[in-house]
Amino acid sequence: MKDTLYLVIPCYNEEEVLHETAKRLLEKITNMIENEFISDNSKILFVNDGSKDKTWSIIEELHQENSIFSGVNLSRNRGHQNALLAGLMTAKDFADMTISLDADLQDDVDVIDKFVEQYYNGSDIVYGVRSSRETDTFFKRTTALAFYNLMSKLGVDMIYNHADYRLMSKRALEGLSQFREVNLFLRGMVPLIGYKYSIVEYERHERFAGESKYPLKKMIAFALDGITSLSIKPIRIITGVGFTISFISIIALIYSLIVKFFGNTVTGWTSLTLSIWMLGGIQLLCLGVIGEYIGKMYNETKQRPRFIISDKLIDIDKKDI
Repeated sequence: MKDTLYLVIPCYNEEEVLHETAKRLLEKITNMIENEFISDNSKILFVNDGSKDKTWSIIEELHQENSIFSGVNLSRNRGHQNALLAGLMTAKDFADMTISLDADLQDDVDVIDKFVEQYYNGSDIVYGVRSSRETDTFFKRTTALAFYNLMSKLGVDMIYNHADYRLMSKRALEGLSQFREVNLFLRGMVPLIGYKYSIVEYERHERFAGESKYPLKKMIAFALDGITSLSIKPIRIITGVGFTISFISIIALIYSLIVKFFGNTVTGWTSLTLSIWMLGGIQLLCLGVIGEYIGKMYNETKQRPRFIISDKLIDIDKKDI
C-alpha cells in the first residue's frame, strides 16, 4: 500500500487561474495513482484565504465534480503563511506526506514525482529549489540575492532559492505543529525541525494568469518578518552601534577639552548640525528596530489564533469531515 499524498495550495483571489491549476494537478495526481506511486486516498487541498472573488465557489464546484478536490475556507484573510499552515495542519490528520505549492502554476508540477521519490528514499523534508532566476527582473534577482545573503549573515538557516514549494512527511508536520509563534516565516521555520532532507531543482515558470499577490511593499514586509522572527542579531548590532558611538563621543570630548585648553576653539554650526542629524537618525532607526521586536512580542503574548476555519470540504471514506 503506497502512502497518501496531499497537495496543499493556498489561494487568494485566484479565480482566473484556479480551473487550469486544478486541471493540471488532477492530471498529475491521477497519473501517480494509476502508476501506484501514491495511494488512491490522495487529495488536492485548496485553502481559500478570505478571497474577495469567486475562488471559494470554484473550489466548491470542483469538490462536487470530483471528491479528489478538497477545500478549506478561512473565516477571513490571514495572509499566505497562515493559509498555508492551515492547509498543512488540516492535511496532517489524513496524509502521510504533503506538498505545498502556489496556485499560479509558477511551481513546476512535473517534479512532484521527484519529491515523492526522495520521500520514499527516506527524506522527511524535500525542498524545491529554483535552478536559476533568469525569468526574474534584475531588481528582483538582485534583492533576492541580497536577502538570502543577509539572512545567512544573521545566522538564519535557510535553503537558498527556496520559497514554499516543499514536501513534508507526517512526522515533519507533527514537528511543525509544535511551533506556536504567531509571526510565521515557514521557509525559515521548517529547517529548524531537523530530520533528513533533500533538494529537488526545478525551473520556475511565468505566472499563468492574474496578478502577483506579492508586490514590493509586501515583499519588504515579508523580509522584515523573516529577519525579526528568526534572528536577534539586529538587536545586538544596535548594541554594538551604541558602544561605538559612545566611544567616539568620549574621544570627541577629550579632543574638545584639549582644544579649549590651548585656546584654539572654533565655533561652527555645520559640524554640529550634521552630528545632531546623524545621531538623531541613528536613534530613530534603532528605536524602529526595537519596536519591531516589541510589536512581535505583543502579538505573541496575546496568543490569538493564527487562523480560523469556517468550512471544510474533505471526503474521507465517503464522509465529509
